[in-house]
Parts: sequence; structure tokens; C-alpha cells
Amino acid sequence: MNDDRLELLDLDDTDRVLCIVAHPDDMEYGASAAVAEWTDRGIPVTYLLLTSGEAGIDSMSPAETGPARAEEQRRACAQVGVDDLRILDFPDGVLEYSLDLRRAVASVIREVCPTTVVTLGWDMEMPWGLNQADHRVAGVVALDAARDAGNRWVFPDITAEDGRVLDRWQAEQLLVFGSASATHAVAVSADAVERSIASLEQHKVYLAALDDHPAPRDLIGGVTSEAGAQAGVDRAVAFHRYEL
Repeated sequence: MNDDRLELLDLDDTDRVLCIVAHPDDMEYGASAAVAEWTDRGIPVTYLLLTSGEAGIDSMSPAETGPARAEEQRRACAQVGVDDLRILDFPDGVLEYSLDLRRAVASVIREVCPTTVVTLGWDMEMPWGLNQADHRVAGVVALDAARDAGNRWVFPDITAEDGRVLDRWQAEQLLVFGSASATHAVAVSADAVERSIASLEQHKVYLAALDDHPAPRDLIGGVTSEAGAQAGVDRAVAFHRYEL
């Protein structure tokens, strides 16, 4: 047996997943294949975007880009069975680590009550190159807010829309996608990969503005095949798993 093989991770129908990322399209670079696998099994998944990605297209103004990218994200979510998409209004491109951001994310965690939080890696260097600033902030905030949400003495006055004070909630695990030190993998079906490819393809305006972007099929197929080989299955999505 290969000691370096990724351990397979299996969620069940008692789980609930909250994915916390910086921008529209962040989940679509492979992680959405795991989402498709989960939603197929009836596991509810919520997407929380910290920005609308309004600074992401050089040739379009933020006023045009934000709504266009949000709509593309809604279509991407539909491809993988996500019907709960939430987008905060923090500024794209200059996302800052702050107590206000932690509070906003902790509020959603206490409302959604996930057992599993998913985010992108916060390392400066990622397997594909240098990490973007907003991604790094989003990852660390997801980690800290997951802990904040479970502490009754941190942000004790967070309320729901109806005025109820939200009880503390402690997620069980944090899954970090894109980590160079992955520990676990979620096995995914060929159908889940196809739906993940379709979810990335929904970002037509954004992808058209990028030079030399690989075809979604090539990108997602490569990511899931590589992780599958590391886990001893045909296709998978790799994560670094942390207990919370």
C-alpha cells in the first residue's frame, strides 16, 4: 500500500456543507465536482462569496462586472445542485482581514449550521503558482470565523433577520481545496465531473476576458484525475482536512 495515498473522505446525509470563497468562479476549479457528488446524495450545500468579483475584468467597469459575474455564479450553482447562494458586498481585489468580515462570515455559519466548511488554500504559494490576495484573506477568515461561530463569547449579539440571537455553532471540520499538502480526497463520479465542467463553463464573460485559459474540460479532467490517482480511485477532489 502506498503510504502517500490520500485517505478517502465520505460525508453522509446528516452533514451540511458551507463553501466560503472570495469570488464567483473560485469553487469551479475542481471543488464543484465534490459539491455535485454531495448534492446528488441529498447533502445540502451553501455557497458564500465574500465579493461579487466586480474588479475581475479589466475591460468592463465594476458596475457591469459585479452583476454579470453574480449571474454567472447562479448558473454555475444550478449545474451542481446548489440553490443557496449568498454574496456579501466586501470589495473585490482589496479584501481585507477584519473583525467586520469575520463577524459577517460567522453570522452565516451560525445561520446555516454546517458540519463541514470548505474554503480555498491561504498559502502564498499554491500548486499552480502564487496565490491571489483575496483568496488568502478568504481562507484565513473562513478558518477564524468557523472558530468564532462556535464560541459563545465571540460576537454574542449576532442576530437573524427576525431579531433572534443566533446560537453558537461549531462545525466539525474544515476542508481546504488547492492545498499542496492534501490529506484526504472525495471520490467523484464521471457525472459529477461533467457537471463540474459545466459549472465552470457558465463563467463565459469572465473566461472570455482571460488570455490562454485552458479549456474547462481539460482543466477539471486533469485536476480530478490527478487527485483520483493519489487516492486510488478513478476521479476525486483533494482537500487538506482539519478538525475544528
